[in-house]
Amino acid sequence: MGESTARLPHRRGVAPARSGPHAPAQSRFAKARHFAALDLGTNNCRLLIARPQGSGFAVVDAFSRIVRLGEGLAATGRLSEAAIERTIAALRICADKLRRRNVTLSRAVATEACRRATNGADFIRRVHEETGIFLDVISAEEEARLAVLGCHALLEPGDGPALVFDIGGGSTELVLLDTAGPVPRVVDWHSTPWGVVSLTESLGAGRAAPIASGAFDAMRACVSESFAPFAARLPEVTGQRRLLGTSGTVTTLASVHLGLDSYDRSAIDGLIVPADAMRQVSRRLAGLELSGRAKVPCIGPERADLVVAGCAILEAILDLWPAERLGIADRGIREGILRRLMQGRYA
Repeated sequence: MGESTARLPHRRGVAPARSGPHAPAQSRFAKARHFAALDLGTNNCRLLIARPQGSGFAVVDAFSRIVRLGEGLAATGRLSEAAIERTIAALRICADKLRRRNVTLSRAVATEACRRATNGADFIRRVHEETGIFLDVISAEEEARLAVLGCHALLEPGDGPALVFDIGGGSTELVLLDTAGPVPRVVDWHSTPWGVVSLTESLGAGRAAPIASGAFDAMRACVSESFAPFAARLPEVTGQRRLLGTSGTVTTLASVHLGLDSYDRSAIDGLIVPADAMRQVSRRLAGLELSGRAKVPCIGPERADLVVAGCAILEAILDLWPAERLGIADRGIREGILRRLMQGRYA
């Protein structure tokens, strides 16, 4: 790791029948040994199973798969049958892990794709029938708050407000925090329906060389316009601006910045990167053809068509909140859910 980077020290859900939603809450929390959190986004399906350890938790099992649930949603307003089949296949694996790990209390949430799709409710019912998993479609505000709860420990120390963001597949959440007290307080938040999938499909820039065509700048301008109401409410900051990002976009770009041959969470989670360095990585990737992006380690064919949209969203955020450094978190909604569950809170 070069001199330019640094590290910080370090509600219904997926519940087995024996701890179903109608069991007394107090007894369920008291008996729980293994907890689980499942986050079904527009692009990814992610599961985390953990047990309490000290003031935090120890991960027992995990699962992550790119399912692209929201593929085609921008054009049709519906979840496609192919996307549903891919997602249910991944959720069956999650359900099997929950059974084998004897999870006693869990929560599964779904976000923007299920909020927007006209057949979202039908999909939720089908998932429950075929896997036993009940997906709780959460609001954009709760999505933002869970992400902050899961990652705020990685904020750089300092005074003044801090901005935390989560670039998803179908939306991007921005949260302004006051960190003066022992627990960060949400001052303001904003959600925009632009994520890596929705932006790519809407502007169709995934397969070209966006810098040459001007599509990259169009994507960036589109996102910046959607941030305008939030930008008008932001306070003036005279000191250091602190910025923390959680998402596949920032962890992927940080991996490219470090020159990793393969993704390494231990090298990424808690990393502090100069904002200018992330802009350079962003511009370099945006200038490559699809085939060139697919050859970049830590991107590959699965992310090659979506990473440009992620770069555009990140640059719009760096314009909005011009911090000198960017903190990287490989944690977020799932960790936020686990913390709530282990505190005896279901929602």
